[in-house]
Amino acid sequence: MDHEALSYQLARAAQQKAIRARRRKQASSSARSATVAEPLLSPSQKTGRLAENQACLYLQARGLIMLERNLRSKTGEIDLIANDHGILVFIEVRHRVSRQYGGAAASVNRYKQRRLTRTAQFFLPALVQRFFHGRLPACRFDVVSVEPQGLNWIRGAFDE
Repeated sequence: MDHEALSYQLARAAQQKAIRARRRKQASSSARSATVAEPLLSPSQKTGRLAENQACLYLQARGLIMLERNLRSKTGEIDLIANDHGILVFIEVRHRVSRQYGGAAASVNRYKQRRLTRTAQFFLPALVQRFFHGRLPACRFDVVSVEPQGLNWIRGAFDE
C-alpha cells in the first residue's frame, strides 16, 4: 500500500468520525430543545402569559371547563376557549398596570371585537366537531381584565 492510499484512508476515517460526532451533538441538542416547551418570550409576553394563567385558574374555580388556549390563525388569536355549562365561550384576557385610559376591559375596542369574532368563526367548525359532537352550541364572548385591583370577569362583553 502506498503512502497516498494510506493518507486517503486516514482522511476518510477522520471525516466519518467528525460526521458521527456532529450527529451525536445534533441529537443531544434537539433532545434538550424538545424539553423546552416555551419559546423565548418578551417581558410583555411573559406578563400576558401570567395574566392568562391567572384568568384560567379564576374561571376554572367558577366552573368553566377550559377547552383550548391561545388559538392562532391569520385572523387573530383567542386567549381562552371554555365550556360554561354547554355554552361555548371565547375569552379575551387583558392586562393593564393602571386604570388610566379606561383600564384593561376598555382596550377591547370595536376593531379587537371584529378580530375576535372572525377568529372565532374560523375555529368554530372544528371546536363544534371536537367538543360538541357536531351540534352548534350557544356562543358567548367574555373579557377578563387583570388589573392591580384584581380580576374582573365580564360575561357577554359584546355580541358577534
